[in-house]
Amino acid sequence: MPLLEIAAGSLESALVAQAGGAGRVELCGNLADGGVTPSYGLVAIARDRLSIPLHVLIRPRTGDFLYGEAELEIMLRDVEACVRLGCDGVVIGALDADGRVDRPLCRALVEAAGPLGVTFHRAFDAVCNPVEALEDVVGLGCNRVLTSGGCPSALEGAEAIAARVRQSAGRIRVMAGSGIRPGNVREVLARSGVDEVHASARTLRRSVVRWRNERLQDLAVDRDETAPAIVAALVAALMPA
Repeated sequence: MPLLEIAAGSLESALVAQAGGAGRVELCGNLADGGVTPSYGLVAIARDRLSIPLHVLIRPRTGDFLYGEAELEIMLRDVEACVRLGCDGVVIGALDADGRVDRPLCRALVEAAGPLGVTFHRAFDAVCNPVEALEDVVGLGCNRVLTSGGCPSALEGAEAIAARVRQSAGRIRVMAGSGIRPGNVREVLARSGVDEVHASARTLRRSVVRWRNERLQDLAVDRDETAPAIVAALVAALMPA
């Protein structure tokens, strides 16, 4: 059975993913804006309460993937915290100004991760040359790369993902992500040739707060959370026929 990784933006979402049958959790903060490193407290309690593998996104801010020395130091500290807490893996990615993998920076992060698994995240979809970039990621010693094939969704990029699977020749796992839903996951698997998929399975959770200041639209009270029904549907769709 292919592995389902759920991108969880809260402890609740992580526990829902586990209860629904996901094989791994990628823990993130601020998923609505693409994800950043979650808080130390969230990582610590998730590690305590999850029995499935826990990977943690290492990203100091939203925006591009071009990082300076201070941001590298932040990421190194976060990776070191994940090692101390006993996480199973970290999720990294950095590019230079020309859209190539920043090998020196990423190598420092991989070395800091030590025994932890390392996934190269969807910064891969922003590279100028995916063939060259995959060789760089393999050379860094990453265990997998997450990609939508450079397209808005993995279904649209399925052929490009399949090309990276062929190129990888078993040296690294290629995981398909972006727009993965119960209704299309089988097609994504068939067309891309991957055996791991990444989804958030989110739905809008309406707040039970009764009073709201409607003039302050930036103070949103509703939020997205991983939905048990969507996780269960994804797992069911991944079951062998």
